[in-house]
Parts: sequence; structure tokens; C-alpha cells
Amino acid sequence: MAGLVAFTAQSMDTETPVPFGALIVETSTGKPLMQALNAVAAENDPSSHAELRTVRLATRKLRSRSLKGHTMYSTCEPCPMCMANALWAGLDRVVYGATIKDANRHCNQIRIPAKEVARRSDMPCEIVGKILRKQCYALFTHPNMLKVFASWSSSNRKLDKTGTA
Repeated sequence: MAGLVAFTAQSMDTETPVPFGALIVETSTGKPLMQALNAVAAENDPSSHAELRTVRLATRKLRSRSLKGHTMYSTCEPCPMCMANALWAGLDRVVYGATIKDANRHCNQIRIPAKEVARRSDMPCEIVGKILRKQCYALFTHPNMLKVFASWSSSNRKLDKTGTA
């Protein structure tokens, strides 16, 4: 997880910082397979969450739709979309740092815990949370990230008042 935090933190000094990063490793060896950052803004795609992007890249690399035998690490608890994708991909385990509640302090979230999504599925997946939570949450409170969140809030207020961006 520390390596993923460091990888994600590198984005803080770019024009498009993001606090969401994900990494997939072989469960038995810990050998890294793929990592990615959230690219919703960069790709103008609301589904380009770090976890989904990492699953997409990993399955392409393996030329398999199954990630059985693999674990995903995420700087933040996966949203319901990302957790469902992790289940469909057959990941053995999902390990996260910051919580959905932490993220919701700064940006909109669907506040359904990853464990709840997994509990309601027919697909087994171990969920382990709040690993290096303080370091992961620090990505959300980095000064450059706070500026981005403020711009999102400003855009949302304008949209709410005028009906246009």
C-alpha cells in the first residue's frame, strides 16, 4: 500500500492531481501486475475510476477476464461500481486505505460500503479496510488536491444556480 500511495502522490505535482490510485498484485507472491490512477477528468469518462482502469489494464495484459489469484489495493474504499467490477473480475481480495466517508468530505460518493456490495453478491471476495488510512487520506488533503476539489465545488454551485456550467 505504501508504494501505491507514493505512486498516487506523484500526481499531486501535475496539472491533474488525483487521490485515487489502484494496484493489482498476485495474491500468493505480491508481484505487481498493474496500477493506474483515476482518469475521469482526463478521459471525460465517469467510469474511469482507478480501480476500473486497473482491472481493464490487468485483464488485457493477462488476456483473461478473470483476475482470480489476484488482490487489488486501492487508496480509497471502492465505490459500488468499482467493487462490483472487482467482484465480476474474480479478485480474491480488495484492500483499501481511506474510506468512502473520508472521500465524501471532498467529493460526491455513493455511500455504500464495499463490504455491503460484496455481501450482496454471489462472488466471494475478502475486503480489508483502512490500511494506511492516514497516508491515503493525506492524498485528499494535499494543497493541490484541495484546490481541485474547490474548483469542483465552485463549478457545482454555478451549475446549481444557473442550470448551466
